[in-house]
Amino acid sequence: MSSPQPPLLSILALHYWAGSGRAFDLLPPLLPSGTRLLAPDLPGFGQQAAPAGFDYSLAAYVAWVKSYAAAQNLTHYTLLGHSMGGKIALALAAQRPPGLQRLVLLSPSPPGGEPLGAAARQRSLAAFGQRPAAEATYRRIVQRPLPAAIHQQVVADNLRSTAPAWDEWLLRGSCEDIAALMPRLAVPCQLLVGQHDRAIAPGTQRRLTLPLLPPGTHLQVVAGAGHLLPLEAPEAVAQAIGSGL
Repeated sequence: MSSPQPPLLSILALHYWAGSGRAFDLLPPLLPSGTRLLAPDLPGFGQQAAPAGFDYSLAAYVAWVKSYAAAQNLTHYTLLGHSMGGKIALALAAQRPPGLQRLVLLSPSPPGGEPLGAAARQRSLAAFGQRPAAEATYRRIVQRPLPAAIHQQVVADNLRSTAPAWDEWLLRGSCEDIAALMPRLAVPCQLLVGQHDRAIAPGTQRRLTLPLLPPGTHLQVVAGAGHLLPLEAPEAVAQAIGSGL
């Protein structure tokens, strides 16, 4: 009699602020055979319209992702969160949703709030919908050379963000302190950050994120990479995912 097969593992990937689920397009060929990758656009970004009454708060995003996971019948999955998506992933994981096996965090927005000064925040608010600003953001968050098509994709995703989603994250979501929820994390975590990340530097992750994660969480600094790890270093991200299978 053959032994039962383990359940198919799914990856639920949550993208960065002013991005989209397309940020994870390079991962599927690098993942173990049979792995299911789900990378939705979050409300207000990409092509995802916000539901009626959606207020773009961190709690609203967590509730939306929970509903999405339920609709996809996720019973055995890893949560992959990048930047803004990392903070959403942390807040969701603290609720101990059924089926969640593991967290892989890519340059996450720190649980206690991003150390972004008032002047920088105002510059980011004023940059909404401005192509020159979107190009400048690309140059700041990307370290490794990327193909022109990916460059264009990143800029286009920035420009198709909606104003409520853009503003709410800058004014409230990125600042919200959820550190008190972190002791509720009950699954293994892995933390990756680019060596040259100028958005949320490795030292910031060591100081503000790593101490709040479960004991034994490994911090991996990806050599030569910037903030956009799924696009700059998809092999390292896939290896981090695969190491927990």
